[in-house]
Amino acid sequence: MDLSEKRIGVADVLNEKAIVLDEQAISRALTRIAHEIIEKNKGIEDCVLIGIRTRGIFLADRLAKRINQIEGKEIELGELDITLYRDDLSKKSNDGEPIVKGSDIPANITDKKVILVDDVLFTGRTVRAAMDALVDLGRPSQIQLAVLVDRGHRELPIRADFVGKNVPTSQSEKITVTLTEVDQVDQVTILEN
Repeated sequence: MDLSEKRIGVADVLNEKAIVLDEQAISRALTRIAHEIIEKNKGIEDCVLIGIRTRGIFLADRLAKRINQIEGKEIELGELDITLYRDDLSKKSNDGEPIVKGSDIPANITDKKVILVDDVLFTGRTVRAAMDALVDLGRPSQIQLAVLVDRGHRELPIRADFVGKNVPTSQSEKITVTLTEVDQVDQVTILEN
């Protein structure tokens, strides 16, 4: 079962409460985040965008394109698979081993400003796993976090540096992010029981 099938299954069980971001709103949020990344880092010198698998990769790619349009320079781009670093690992192959899709990180992240990119910030456990994975690959001078949606309910002391939209939710609600690269539509939706 791929992630889009899994998301459709979740949507079948939960009812759509509201669309919080449509295609245009997602585009505007990513443009704003790109400008904020450039401003905070005084350009993109020694910066690397790393998307957390799966949807974070596509968001990082979109941010890289916007940054290139604004600065006229390409920013290094990578992707990170955090499967082996998760403390709640549940998706496994038939032989009981975790399904790892691999990472593609620029050659050296040591002394670079790494901007992790993900779709939704919730408990903070995904970001913690991503930071663990990064530190195994090198020693960045900084790790920053960019997310499309921050829904609250943190279990760890983690906050995003760049947020597309804050969407306060209840524990019974779920945020789903769909992107054209995976799901054929750009949309952020709140689902509830």
